Amino acid sequence: MLELRGVRHRYQGRVVLDLEQFTVPHTGATAVVGHNGAGKSTLLRLLALLEAPTEGQVLFNGTVVPRRSPASLRRRVTLVEQRPILFRGTVRENLEYGLRVRDVGRAAANGILADVVERLGLQPLLSRHRHELSDGEVQRVAVARALALRTDVLLLDEPASSADRAAAGALYRALAAERAARPFAVCIASHQLEDAYRWADDIRALAEGRLSPVTPENLFRVELPAGDGVKTVHVGSIALVVMTDRTGPAVVAVAPTDIFVSREPIPSSARNVFKGRVTGMAIEHRGAGVHVRADMGGVELVAAVTAEAARDLALNPGSAVVFSFKATAVRVF
Repeated sequence: MLELRGVRHRYQGRVVLDLEQFTVPHTGATAVVGHNGAGKSTLLRLLALLEAPTEGQVLFNGTVVPRRSPASLRRRVTLVEQRPILFRGTVRENLEYGLRVRDVGRAAANGILADVVERLGLQPLLSRHRHELSDGEVQRVAVARALALRTDVLLLDEPASSADRAAAGALYRALAAERAARPFAVCIASHQLEDAYRWADDIRALAEGRLSPVTPENLFRVELPAGDGVKTVHVGSIALVVMTDRTGPAVVAVAPTDIFVSREPIPSSARNVFKGRVTGMAIEHRGAGVHVRADMGGVELVAAVTAEAARDLALNPGSAVVFSFKATAVRVF
């Protein structure tokens, strides 16, 4: 469907995105996660054909998109930005606008709007204006407006950042229902990692504009001391033992699958052993396992365990837990 090849994008000479390849599959649900400044919003703007990359190509269905992309292509992709702008008028008029400019008949438009209004619970808001809506309600209206267009690709930038849990749940259920009704691609940039694990078919992580080998739960910026081999770096109140010859500024990461979880410290060769308490748990979308979040003295770490292991360990929010991993498990880039 949409693909970036050899893309390097710069703002004022600074590289903000550096991707050899990034693909949004034809009917997949992709989540892009990463810290602020990782490049998520820039990535979505390139995929939305709103900007042309400084270097590289954007392809749509295998065909290279010209640097000045035609309107006919841009209409097949919809981006809802993190702070969406609503037009003047009521919520209903905002929802109707895109359909009207696409010459969708009134009867068909009414049917489409009825569906998205019901799925996102917008009926009480239809007669309200922008100044009468909360930030979370504005996001829901903007997503509904995008869903109503029924484009081939839907790109959402932090769509639930201002929503409460109930509203976020309604949003993801609406997306699932729409995807079940018709095939289309959806790509969401999100800090809500728990939600990403629950709904996405594929999770991609960005760090410093590049794809990261691990998702960003255990991703930290550090200053590596001089010397070779085993080093200790500080992340908040905890000290990580790493093995690297690099020095100076770097990003360190620990894959959740590389962390061993127990209720008490156990004998092992792991140089990194941290005691803490479980703060949350999330079942992966495909049901392959459970992601366990724990507070380790003010630093949150996330480990992945099987559902059987989580049950055997009797893990619940508030439970005491120990995370262990080797110095060689800490990746440096």
